[in-house]
This record gives sequence, structure tokens and C-alpha cells, in this order.
Amino acid sequence: MSDSRKPTPGQLATNLPGPTAYLTGHNPDGQAIVHSKRPVEWVCYDEGKLAMRPAYTTTFPADLNNDADVADHDKKMESGKLGLVSGGGTVLRYVDFAPDYTCMMHRTQSVDYGIVVEGQIESVLDSGEVQLMGRGDVMVQRATMHAWRNPSKTEWARMIFVLQDCKPLYIKGERFGEDLGRGTEGLPSSGNDQ
Repeated sequence: MSDSRKPTPGQLATNLPGPTAYLTGHNPDGQAIVHSKRPVEWVCYDEGKLAMRPAYTTTFPADLNNDADVADHDKKMESGKLGLVSGGGTVLRYVDFAPDYTCMMHRTQSVDYGIVVEGQIESVLDSGEVQLMGRGDVMVQRATMHAWRNPSKTEWARMIFVLQDCKPLYIKGERFGEDLGRGTEGLPSSGNDQ
């Protein structure tokens, strides 16, 4: 990641805790253990008003044997080539939104479960429809053109997304592929809409 996208003091949500992903696994006797603890390391976009980071990624179906999934995730993160979606797999991603901020209108080739964790979020669709969501609400995005807006004037909001690769979507013969919009310079294409 370039230094210009690394978070600096004041860029991240001051009213929200720094999350940690806890991965489970097995000891040599087959008993469940905590395999590793991984703090979420934020990457900022759109002048520090949007911060996000994957907590975990998988291929589908995931291969848990000999921690192959952990090795695949680590390799994917080190490559710097992960887009919003992981082709042939899933992404679990944290996203923080600054007060009074609307992210870019965008579409991914995926089915996304977007869960509000803190604050309120408006789902803004390209049809003009707006849906206000509160803590615990989930929006199932199905390859639609959409944006997210934090309506609070003072507090950051947080969502967790699970993005799953999907087959290409066609409407009236037109293919609706990935469109990342503005503000995501430096974010690679997901590469799953070939």
C-alpha cells in the first residue's frame, strides 16, 4: 500500500474501537484452539473519509487442511491485488464511514451481506431509492449500483460486509459488471468480471 493511503491520526473513526479478527484452528490432538489474533489494519480512501480492510478471505469451498486457507489469505493480502471481491471466494471486510459522508456509487459482481455494526447508514440506489438502516440491519446487495451514506453530522459509522463472488448478471442482454466509481484510486479491480 502506498504511504498516502496509510491511516494517520485523525483519519480514522475516533468513536469506534479497533477490531480484531480471531481465527480458530486445531491443536495436534484435534481440539479447537485460537489459531491467531489479527488486528484490522485500515486503509483509507477518498481523502480519509472511508476506511476499510478485509478481516479474512477464502476460496470456495475453503480448504482448511493444514491451514491452507490461512496461507491462501495471507498470500492474497501480501500480493496487494485484492479488489472488493475475491474471484471464486469470499471477503469479510470492515468499512468505516466519516460523518456526513457518502461513498462512491459503485457495483461489484457479487452478492454482499452488508451489516450495520455502529451508527446508521443509508443505502442509496441508482434508482434514487434510499433505505435507512440501523445497528443490526443487513442489506443484501445483489450486483446493484449503490452507495452508502452516513447521515450523522458528528459520529463515524461502521459496517461489516461479506462479499461472495457470483456469476455475471445480465439484464435485457446487457452485462452489469464491476464499476468502482470515484474515490477508490489504488484499489485494484476484483478481476472476476472477465
